Parts: sequence; structure tokens; C-alpha cells
Amino acid sequence: MRPATRSRSAFPADGLAAGACAPHLALMRTTSDSVSVRLYHLSDGHDGGGASTLFYGPLSEAMVIAAAQPEEVQEGLFLATDNDVVAYLDLIEG
Repeated sequence: MRPATRSRSAFPADGLAAGACAPHLALMRTTSDSVSVRLYHLSDGHDGGGASTLFYGPLSEAMVIAAAQPEEVQEGLFLATDNDVVAYLDLIEG
């Protein structure tokens, strides 16, 4: 099932103390910039669209790659960990 565009993470930052993690991680349970993530783009197409993976690797690198994308691509970017999926723009808008 495809996540809704620009939705907040389905999992709030359970039990995280204020300042316990980087600001962009407050929407995710993950608390380390080195955790492995999948950065992907969801596209809408006449055939239903699809997900295209841009990167697998550390969150810190995924954030750099996502920031380098054009604005229209950023609108469809999502980051997934083992237990969370969140829209890239939600992370940077905090």
C-alpha cells in the first residue's frame, strides 16, 4: 500500500527526550544519522505510478542526496527505516 503524499510518520517519536536526537529525526523513532535507510521517490503516472529507489545507506547521506534533488522531486521523496516511513519534506520542515 502506498503512503499518502506528505503525510507525517505513522510512528511518533516514542519516548524521546527533548534534544535527544537531531531535529530532523524527531518525526522518526530512529535516533542515529548512521542508521540504514531507503530513500525513494513515489511518482504518479497514468499507469498508477511507482516507487523508484534513489539510495540505500546511512540516513546522513540520504539527507544530502535528497537535498540535492529538484523541488518537484523532493515533493515525492520518502525515507524508510525498519520501522518508519516519513516524507522527506516533513523531516526538513519539522
